[in-house]
Amino acid sequence: MPRVKRNDTMGAKYLILLAENRLEERVQALEEMLRSCNICPKDCGNDRLNEEIAACYSGRLPIVSSYTAHFGEEPCLSGTRGAGNIFFGNCNLRCVYCQNYQISQTWREQRKNEITHERLAEMMLELQERGCHNIGFVSPTHFAPQMARAIYIAARNGLRLPIIYNTNAYDSVEVLKLLEGIVDIYLPDLKYADADAGFQYSKVRDYPKFARAAVKEMQRQMGDGLIFDDEGLLQHGLLIRLLVLPNDIAGLEENLRWIHDELGPKTAISLMAQYYATNKAATDPRYILLSRRISEGEWFDAVSLLEHLGMEEGFMQEYESSSYYYRPDFNDKDEPFKDIRDFRP
Repeated sequence: MPRVKRNDTMGAKYLILLAENRLEERVQALEEMLRSCNICPKDCGNDRLNEEIAACYSGRLPIVSSYTAHFGEEPCLSGTRGAGNIFFGNCNLRCVYCQNYQISQTWREQRKNEITHERLAEMMLELQERGCHNIGFVSPTHFAPQMARAIYIAARNGLRLPIIYNTNAYDSVEVLKLLEGIVDIYLPDLKYADADAGFQYSKVRDYPKFARAAVKEMQRQMGDGLIFDDEGLLQHGLLIRLLVLPNDIAGLEENLRWIHDELGPKTAISLMAQYYATNKAATDPRYILLSRRISEGEWFDAVSLLEHLGMEEGFMQEYESSSYYYRPDFNDKDEPFKDIRDFRP
């Protein structure tokens, strides 16, 4: 567990912007970026407000593939009643091993899941009513303006929960600056240290360059340390996820050293062992280096790196994590994760 700062009076930051009549202007600035879409580093230039479909196969309206209480996140996010996760359809990456490929890479099927901003706001309020501890937007990058608009609507109608931005980190710094004060918790993946790996396995250019710039902006906004409430639930901060991949495709040591040197050794890390071969990594011989789960030795090396660098803040999964809770089936839209059946009273 990380050393923490506690502030029991801290509420969701977007409520401050709302009270100061500044939230809507942020939303409008984000929406204007959709007119010639540059809300991620792909800089497509498509007029999504006029329904021109961008490289992420997304247009004007948000696509939500599932929303549910989720118990498979870090303990400080899942708590006892679950994180209120909203899974956007489509993605600006094309990871060949994506565990959510059923919704991230099936754009034709996902168009039927387009909803209005008002409906997205209702989903947040429903999750709050169910008792979820927070609202976690999963893969929000390509729908950041739509997310912000829905938060504005929901906040005016009683939303009070912290907002989690759970991203692949291939984000625009300009967008992140506009999200300052709207997002309470940044939860980025730092996927690769090598640009060639990012192109080969996620089909984007210069991943480390853009992801590191994005994470640095997240840290600027969040500052050092994590802020919890009295129940141990995270309210504010930056928590960087590092998924250990087979054959060190992620370049874990280089990423950890970058975090240590550029962000500081007290930066909170979530070290993840949940990788298993799925999507194209399980079937396409071009990705044979990703065709197995990680070995115990690879996991031990990753844990040892954290210890060697003196990075003690954060969480780590059990080595056996790939076996059960992290294998969603989005054919069951209401309950894609097995864990909710285990934790339901």
